[in-house]
Amino acid sequence: MKAMKWICTILVVILMAASVWAQVPEKMSYQAVVRDAGNELVTNTGIGMQISILKGSVTGEAVYIERQFPTTNANGLVTIEIGGGIVVGGDFSAIDWASDTYFVKTEIDLNGGANYTITGTSQLLSVPYALHAKTAESITGEISESDPVYMASQAANITATDIANLDNLSGVNTGDQTISRTGLTVTLTNGGSYQDSINVYSAGDGIDIVDNVVSEHKYQIGDFAHGGVVFWVDETGEHGLVCAKEDQDDGSGIRWYAGTYGATRAYGDGPYAGEANTTIIIAAHVAIGDDGNTYAARICNELQITEGGKTYGDWYLPSKEELYLMYQNKAIIDATAVAHGGTALVASYYWSSTEASFYYEAREIDFSDGYVDSASKYAKLHVRAIRAF
Repeated sequence: MKAMKWICTILVVILMAASVWAQVPEKMSYQAVVRDAGNELVTNTGIGMQISILKGSVTGEAVYIERQFPTTNANGLVTIEIGGGIVVGGDFSAIDWASDTYFVKTEIDLNGGANYTITGTSQLLSVPYALHAKTAESITGEISESDPVYMASQAANITATDIANLDNLSGVNTGDQTISRTGLTVTLTNGGSYQDSINVYSAGDGIDIVDNVVSEHKYQIGDFAHGGVVFWVDETGEHGLVCAKEDQDDGSGIRWYAGTYGATRAYGDGPYAGEANTTIIIAAHVAIGDDGNTYAARICNELQITEGGKTYGDWYLPSKEELYLMYQNKAIIDATAVAHGGTALVASYYWSSTEASFYYEAREIDFSDGYVDSASKYAKLHVRAIRAF
């Protein structure tokens, strides 16, 4: 048989894991180009190969041997995956890539059998990183930390007992934990106040304190909060409507319009509708024109009330339904308003923000008997602003 020359070029020998969390495959990619004695490519030919991983040197111990029977392509290139062939000896997954240098020995039979006549050996100049990194999966036992920077920090003083006590941060002061903020201890006074390093909060300021447990306050009609008197709460008890503690007119009433009749289309009449109505009315009067004098929606919109050190500026003229809710709770509103330096609602007519007709009338309610009617927009009626919380 004519002697043949086999030239082998290693193109890829290191597998990189697609992700640091992906499972590392127990294989290495290997490619070689086969040429004959005349330097011609050996193309589209089935060959037999034996691959050995040698440890330490080109003549070192074979820690793994396998056989494969690939076919060269049209360019004389043969591609295999070491670790995917017929195992002759050793365990590819057991190779400790960090312990030594390794070499790949390849033997070939150009007739596709196992009568190997051509041999080549190449050193793996770079340890297969992903396979080497996989050894981290087998690390067991306690890790001893001797880093001087770590040992000098407070982290070195954390014990198993400290970690277990983290489970007891329930919000109930049982006496075995300290809840801190900026280094200062929080004080919980049963039924009274909550104090942190910045503020003191009293029960009723949006919170309840019962048995040293802080929770959101459930509001009731008649509470004095959020700048005024609570006269309606929703089903959660945490949101609702408040009215100012005194009227916004001068006692003689104020007009609904700005001096010019016209359609505003402020027809909202349910809870929370007054806020949108107020915005619509003011915008409409800019277009319709006014005589420069103030009017019901405007004085509510421009109102600023400071209570408990906080200023509230988002007041509006109540819708028809919001105004009727105020009438239904007039006695409670009056008692709370007077107790906080305000005045009682007058037993007379109050404007709502709900328009009754395109041009001439808006809805009003008589607070002497709760009668809902319409009045000409030029009439001077009383105004009590409200806001949502």
